[in-house]
Amino acid sequence: MMEERVIKIFDTTLRDGEQTPGVCLEAREKVEIAQSLAKLKVDIIEAGFPIASPGDFEAVRQVAEKVKGPIIAALARANMKDIDAAWQALKKAEHPRIHTFIATSDIHLEYKLKMTREQVLEQARNAVRYARKFAADVEFSAEDASRSDKDFLCEIFTAVIDAGATTINIPDTVGYTMPDEFGGLIRYIRQNVPNVDKAVISVHCHDDLGMAVANSLAAVRNGAAQVECAMNGLGERAGNASLEEVVMALNTRKAYYEATTNIATKNIYRTSRLVSALSGVNVTPTKAIIGDNAFAHESGIHQHGVLNNSLTYEIMSPETIGISRNSLVLGKHSGRHAFEDRLRDMGYELDAEAMNSLFGQFKALADRKKTLFDRDIEALITEKATDKPEWYRLVYHNVVSGNQTVATASVRLETSMGVLEEARCGDGPVDAVFKAIEAAVGFPVQLKDYQLKAVTAGQDALGEAITWIECDGKVFSGRGLSTDVIEASARAYVNTINKMMAVCDYSVQKKVVGGNC
Repeated sequence: MMEERVIKIFDTTLRDGEQTPGVCLEAREKVEIAQSLAKLKVDIIEAGFPIASPGDFEAVRQVAEKVKGPIIAALARANMKDIDAAWQALKKAEHPRIHTFIATSDIHLEYKLKMTREQVLEQARNAVRYARKFAADVEFSAEDASRSDKDFLCEIFTAVIDAGATTINIPDTVGYTMPDEFGGLIRYIRQNVPNVDKAVISVHCHDDLGMAVANSLAAVRNGAAQVECAMNGLGERAGNASLEEVVMALNTRKAYYEATTNIATKNIYRTSRLVSALSGVNVTPTKAIIGDNAFAHESGIHQHGVLNNSLTYEIMSPETIGISRNSLVLGKHSGRHAFEDRLRDMGYELDAEAMNSLFGQFKALADRKKTLFDRDIEALITEKATDKPEWYRLVYHNVVSGNQTVATASVRLETSMGVLEEARCGDGPVDAVFKAIEAAVGFPVQLKDYQLKAVTAGQDALGEAITWIECDGKVFSGRGLSTDVIEASARAYVNTINKMMAVCDYSVQKKVVGGNC
């Protein structure tokens, strides 16, 4: 039997994952996710694309400065300006990596780049050489590699490795290939790039045909040593290969793949929930590994088997990814010591200030809810105050509604300019409270989507509301929690407006609040 290889996990949740429609993370949220990924022990965190915007640059800079352990990577096109920006954002990282890329397929060369193969080859080589002036760790990606000429790929990979690339990435950018095809491509590159032993072979697969994880694993079988993926499979279009699925496939089938990872799997579930909460993208119940139904057994035959021996229908235990079978936590009479112990058991480490704030929230919720579960605590942890100024704070709401009366809502918002109060009618209680908030802030809010779900079961379940709004071509999401679903909805709406105001540039703020910024 061959010696087990350790596959590097390159997490792109903060870069490619943030390109999921409707996802807009603040720098604070990116740092929080990156810190969770560091506890998960991913090998590389791709923190963002610094040249894309000042906000992206600042987020990469903060992640590079604050997150220790993993390699921190920043994306850059194959040109000096992008690489300069990437290095400026990365330079305080403990382990920096510049990740530069250029397209290599003929369709991209003709219609996007309008360049010849020779020009692309030279630009790629020069970019890697330039990046090596700043960082010893440089990754080169051939965008749309799976639709590129194989011999041209080998030629360009040979050139960039000679120029100093330490990792070569082979992306299935549009999710086009099948596992046998993609595995064959990795094998061909290994056999036809003469200096391939001087670089790590990486893959980055998209899920347009539902093959991202299968293609990534086929690549591992054929010699890839790094897999690029995202938590919960976030990403453009149909998303990226799901980190949790790739990791647990390798973990569960070690003998088959003769490979493993450095991932601390007991942190998978917690990291997944954090990403879901901060991104506003819910995990479908039937999602492999981390969906609510992943370890649920409805069939009586299945239940009987699991009770006698869990291996009858479970190929891995929920505890492996950090799910406790007994999730009942605490009640209103629980003390601070018990609360802190439970947080540590769940894998959370908070400073004194954060702990004081969270314990206060816990006691307030315990007064309204008979019993609290792990999911309730997780929800409170992810509902942290923003590090940016809150433009509006909901201090009061009142709703009158019924099947034979027009829903009416009144709200009171606190701002630096004073208190705002408005009342409006609507088509149901949620619509009424949204209209009252919109009237109070004094500018039109374009609501794109709204979701409401229970965090746990029971009549006193904590409700979680998520709203999406659009401003200046950007979509923002926010969430609210309460045992009162109307209050949760109102809090989510105000939170989303605050996010929009914090991220939009001054001209947009001036337009929406009449110059009172």
